Amino acid sequence: MPDSFGGFESFGFILLAGAIWALWSTVKIVPQGFNFTVENLGRYTRTLSPGLHILIPVIERVGHNINMMEQVIDIPSQDVITRDNAMVRVDGVAFFQILNAAKAAYEVDRLEHSMVNLTMTNIRTVMGSMDLDELLSNRDQINTRLLQVVDAATEAWGVKVTRIEIKDIAPPRDLIDSMARQMKAEREKRAQILESEGLRQAAILQAEGQKQAVVLEAEGRREAAFRDAEARERAAEAEAAATRMVSEAISGGNVQAINYFVANNYMKVLESLAKSPNQKIIMMPLEASSIIGSLGGIAQIAGETFGNTGSNPTGSTPRTPLRSGSVPPT
Repeated sequence: MPDSFGGFESFGFILLAGAIWALWSTVKIVPQGFNFTVENLGRYTRTLSPGLHILIPVIERVGHNINMMEQVIDIPSQDVITRDNAMVRVDGVAFFQILNAAKAAYEVDRLEHSMVNLTMTNIRTVMGSMDLDELLSNRDQINTRLLQVVDAATEAWGVKVTRIEIKDIAPPRDLIDSMARQMKAEREKRAQILESEGLRQAAILQAEGQKQAVVLEAEGRREAAFRDAEARERAAEAEAAATRMVSEAISGGNVQAINYFVANNYMKVLESLAKSPNQKIIMMPLEASSIIGSLGGIAQIAGETFGNTGSNPTGSTPRTPLRSGSVPPT
């Protein structure tokens, strides 16, 4: 009797534990950011959102736990041959978010693995249709094209691809060296062009300065010529006035005026000859009596001038007027 009672207690304990387990298995708490799919005898029936849920014991069970938050997957590096037959090594990252838990669970097997392979295939397709220079300079265009293609392909899986980024594009070492030499040559070419432009601008400015200097010099010469001509004109006017006065004096019968005029010009010529820097001895093939006569004419004119005033400033006896060409007494 006690043995049968002990066996009954063990059986009852097992039943109680089974009941508790069954009840607990029907209660499901879904955390935030996740969705659970529910299967009824192996067939998908509904999706559990975050919160507390109770399932039908034995009949219903949770099929898949789906992460509904945005996720990132690494795209492994791979070799890509461009349109101009250059081989580069490329890797990247992809960001995606599951929008439909049922499709992500039952429309594709191994979702992340499928997305990685799909992205790698499209990277080869997109980059293989571009030249190397275009590939290195248009990463934004590559990312946009990849995003459009991959997002359209994964829409049936209930996935939204939000971004695909190419992390690194690594050409071979010899190609990198060639690109470095090309870049150096291009920079040297730009430097030579800039230097040539500077020299050209300097030559233009120098020519402009010389042109302005020549113009200013010509204007200065013109102004000086105008002033010289004006001075010569005034000198000619004065000479003409003096000549006219002498002519009037001669026409009035004053012979001493012509003697004075001739003697004055004669003395100016002698003075200019004496001031010449390259003349040390002046040879005068002239008649001395003519020079002395001219000097005497000047003295006679001066004497008559003082005689007209009625006084002798020197206090000496007036001399006899000399004719032109005569020799005064010593």
